[in-house]
Amino acid sequence: MDIRNTIQKLVDACKDHEKNSRITKGVSRYLSRACEHKIQAMLRLVDPQSRPNMTVLNERLRDIDLISLNIKANGYRLARLLAETLPPATHDGPQDIQPGSKLCTQEDIASDWSRYWSSELKLPVVFHRKLWEYTYLLQALHASGNIAPGRVGLGFGCGLEPIASYLASREVKATITDLPPEHQRVAGWASSNEYVETLEKAHVADLVDREQFIRMVSHRHVDMNAIPDDLSGFDFCWSVCALEHLGSIQQGLDFIEASLRTLRPGGTAVHTTEFNINPEGPTIDNWMTVLFQRKHIEDLVQKLESQGHTVAPLDFSAGSQPMDQFIDIPPWNDDLLGPVMGQLDMRRNANHLKLSVDGFVVTCFAITITKGGG
Repeated sequence: MDIRNTIQKLVDACKDHEKNSRITKGVSRYLSRACEHKIQAMLRLVDPQSRPNMTVLNERLRDIDLISLNIKANGYRLARLLAETLPPATHDGPQDIQPGSKLCTQEDIASDWSRYWSSELKLPVVFHRKLWEYTYLLQALHASGNIAPGRVGLGFGCGLEPIASYLASREVKATITDLPPEHQRVAGWASSNEYVETLEKAHVADLVDREQFIRMVSHRHVDMNAIPDDLSGFDFCWSVCALEHLGSIQQGLDFIEASLRTLRPGGTAVHTTEFNINPEGPTIDNWMTVLFQRKHIEDLVQKLESQGHTVAPLDFSAGSQPMDQFIDIPPWNDDLLGPVMGQLDMRRNANHLKLSVDGFVVTCFAITITKGGG
């Protein structure tokens, strides 16, 4: 039977049975799968006999991934060269600078304050947004007087981050948390090394010895959407790129507000998250990773300030230096191109400050809040 006739009959069936949702949905699923299989066949690099695929669609699109690799390779090389040619730091100790609530930028990572915390964490200075999250967090905690013996902090969604180990080395106590192991979101986080089930796995031996770590750090399972009431009285709390995974933008905002209940009056909350730099238009919500926009942060700040809390000044500048303008793009670990990236040694130096997430330009945003009533 001719495929056109088959499709037409299916379309007619939809019209004849439009009141029968089960039939309509079944036909729609069939058509969707048929189209998907056809398009996949047209995009394969070779045909079933391993000859070049000469379809018009494939000839137009087959080099797109390689174009992406060229863009990525040059961006990564730029990041490496910029880091290698940084001038010597002019200040070799911590600085009393409040960085404000802001976006990740090249200027920050190149700054003396960020480079100091990189050295404290025993990490090389690279232009990667994860390093910025760590150094921003430590700078905000230092500026608020919380990196001092006797202080007590609470971390949310900590995974394998080095923050608790560093704080322990400075005689700062911390309770680190992650989801209960039976939670449905754990599987995805565990596969990406963003989940820690036990305290032992969170220990970074290069930063603190095991005995001191065990003495200063505790671990418990906590759902960030339902913070237990007994977690209270802390000097500070933090989360690093975790609150965008809570299910929706509203749940992420609610978490930030709820985290303040864990603090003593005058305590400090520092949170980083994924941020869509386009202030207008759509964004991702109600998904496994949501993307906040300027309006969400501004509305939150207005609410928090009305409750008597203080938010570090907002700065939504996305930067104008070379690494600020490099937007990393997929593929990240594609079945076909992943091995190619490995052969080209691109994974080892995969540094970026911005990237494409489902077509949106994304970077990290950090917010610092001082709880009212102090």
